[in-house]
Amino acid sequence: MSKNATLQAEKRDGTGKGVARKLRQSGRVPAVLYGGGEGSMHLSLDTKKAEYLFHNISVDNTIIDLAFEGEKEPVRTLVREIQTHPWKAHVMHVDFLRIQKGVAVDMTVPVRLVGIPIGVRNSGGIIEQIIHDIAVRCIPSKIPESIEVDITELDLHDVLHVGDITFGEGVEVMLAPEQTICAIAQPRAEEVVAPEETEGEGEGAADEDAEGAAEGDES
Repeated sequence: MSKNATLQAEKRDGTGKGVARKLRQSGRVPAVLYGGGEGSMHLSLDTKKAEYLFHNISVDNTIIDLAFEGEKEPVRTLVREIQTHPWKAHVMHVDFLRIQKGVAVDMTVPVRLVGIPIGVRNSGGIIEQIIHDIAVRCIPSKIPESIEVDITELDLHDVLHVGDITFGEGVEVMLAPEQTICAIAQPRAEEVVAPEETEGEGEGAADEDAEGAAEGDES
């Protein structure tokens, strides 16, 4: 199952670019919480704590409990979007989706390939992974932290498709079963191209270079 994380949040009344700019200048990130059959709620987060958390979790499928001062129960959420600065990599805005017990949600889960394939060990093949994340739909209690796939039995030229994987109970895959996850490919031989000799190269060309250098020394 996926991991849970907790993040402190504060409710805010103001909206707009001016309010967002002041929040960022004070070390906070504007955010919004929506979904779950309730209205949208405007929030702010501590910038350093939010960035630290987002760098240390799988953002796409980690349940984040938003804790509010003075309230006993946190709000369970999933991150739906993180907007970052174009070149500074700072978090600029976060969208959270409320999740409800027993109600399915859509998310992406990372695919982890486990083991060294036969085709790599015995034939020098290489692993070409096409899909790194799989879109799934399930209730919050069934969210997988990752999808681990044992590829030790794959030989050279073998292909693993989405339909070849057994997913956990209650996890609906949103990709076509014929889509390729990975393949064991034959390594491409590197071609060594011998340099071609052109007419005029050799001692004559070297003499011309020497003359040019001498002229340069005189100037």
